Amino acid sequence: MLKVGLIGFGFMGRMHFDNYVRLAAEGAPLQLVAICDQLIEELKEGKASGNMATEQEVYDLSPYRLYDNIEAMLANEQLDVVDITLPTYLHADLTCSLLDRGMHVLCEKPVAGTSEDGWRMAHTAEQTGKTLMIGQCLRFWPAYEYLKAAVSDGRYGGVTGGYFFRGSAAPKGWFLDGSKSGGCLLDMHIHDADMVHWLFGKPEKVSTLARNVIPGSGYDIVSTHYVYPDGKVLNAQADWTLEGDYGFSMTFRVNFEGGNLVFENGQLKVNPNDAPGFVAELSSDMGYYRQIKYFIESVNDGKAVATCLPSSAVGTLEIIEAERHSAEQGGAWVSL
Repeated sequence: MLKVGLIGFGFMGRMHFDNYVRLAAEGAPLQLVAICDQLIEELKEGKASGNMATEQEVYDLSPYRLYDNIEAMLANEQLDVVDITLPTYLHADLTCSLLDRGMHVLCEKPVAGTSEDGWRMAHTAEQTGKTLMIGQCLRFWPAYEYLKAAVSDGRYGGVTGGYFFRGSAAPKGWFLDGSKSGGCLLDMHIHDADMVHWLFGKPEKVSTLARNVIPGSGYDIVSTHYVYPDGKVLNAQADWTLEGDYGFSMTFRVNFEGGNLVFENGQLKVNPNDAPGFVAELSSDMGYYRQIKYFIESVNDGKAVATCLPSSAVGTLEIIEAERHSAEQGGAWVSL
């Protein structure tokens, strides 16, 4: 039985909490024993906002040991796994410390603020022999898994082009300090940059146009073109300035030689060139659940987290860094 400690109880911490509770009820080999957040007394009585709804608004945390100090939690608990859902700029040092102390770590995306820190995390995991996985949750999202399978097995031929998008209103708090979050480019757009990387490998070069709208927040609107040797036409965009009643969206359209896949409004439409289109049957589970389940099973079985190795997550961050360099030069092509 893996004893788990959760660090961070904002929106993402609650999303992870919901899935640990579900997995434990389903008989997964885990026990969530402790939750740590500097504001735990305040947060356990209040709501946390995010792009998607968590299971509850106010949580009953009485079955768990609560801490407002990480060192106190580590001193008092015998943990096998620690789940980090803290701001990006806190990921690297904490992850390396936990790995060095003998714990396995699931760390929310992005892996870190810089690829240098990301590689430090990956190398520490390798040196300690402990499992580190970064929560690039789209790799476990059913619609994107379907797309990955279609690309990998060539059922519709080669990919000729594609478009990825996600957008919402601006987040709150530390996210709007670009020095801590990396702005929309690093916090939101990295999901689709990771999809491009996961599906097709690293591009040869990128060209990014980006704009700051909210003072101090970094780039808030992003559009990137990716170049590959076979000439596929790929673009990914993100925008977290969509206020009013817009809500949240994540979509893609990928063109193949023999058809296309379109994901929008939570539905994946498959349109073969030579047959009637159909809506793909997908699991109703979100990627958060599937990634945590995969991580726990991997740790319990002593297997590598092949779907999302730390080195792959850092590779995505290197793409983001190239995109930032391009944006700073007005969209100039930057090679990787």
